[in-house]
Amino acid sequence: MAAAAPTLDWERELAAQGYAVVAGCDEVGRGSLAGPVSVGVVIIRPETAVELPGVKDSKLLRPAVREALVPEILAWADASAVGHAAAHEIDSLGLVSALRLAGMRALTQAASTLVPDFVILDGNQDWLSEPIQADLFGSALPAAVPVPWTLRTRIKADMTCLSVAAASVLAKVERDAIMMGLAEMYPAFGWDANMGYGTASHRAAIVANGPTDFHRKTWRLV
Repeated sequence: MAAAAPTLDWERELAAQGYAVVAGCDEVGRGSLAGPVSVGVVIIRPETAVELPGVKDSKLLRPAVREALVPEILAWADASAVGHAAAHEIDSLGLVSALRLAGMRALTQAASTLVPDFVILDGNQDWLSEPIQADLFGSALPAAVPVPWTLRTRIKADMTCLSVAAASVLAKVERDAIMMGLAEMYPAFGWDANMGYGTASHRAAIVANGPTDFHRKTWRLV
């Protein structure tokens, strides 16, 4: 049985609660051995947005379908962007901080057009907010950088919330294009097919050729 298409139901519930501008946010590339982590952001006004047929979680769409949807999503969104954190940033910062860096790059770019009141983050882990530090006496200190939006995680938001599904498509298409470009420079690793993920042939190529500067060298690559 096919999964139900994502809708604007929750975005419209948020608008009814007073959040007039809502952003959907999703990441791709988290489990890859090479290439960036990429975060898509799509900002809409739910009260005036219409449904966008054909958009689903990017993992459920064929590459050609995803690519064809990009111009439709860009025209549909009030603002959008994709941010990236490179392999060397993942190695130096750690994955969660690199995801935050990519996400804030995307949100900063999109918010230069329209600032969201609310951000929907796919999953159950808030990797986008600055961690709250505790002082020596155990009291919580405020986040380092105040943000003008409320953020909530939502499990399977990429399958239920249209703004998040649209963001996942933008992030996936842009990251895949990066990996296909890198594949022309490093054809031995098959990045045009595996997109940097740990397939058997990709790991065998790392053994045979050694890692590149686009591999996450702090990870278990082989």
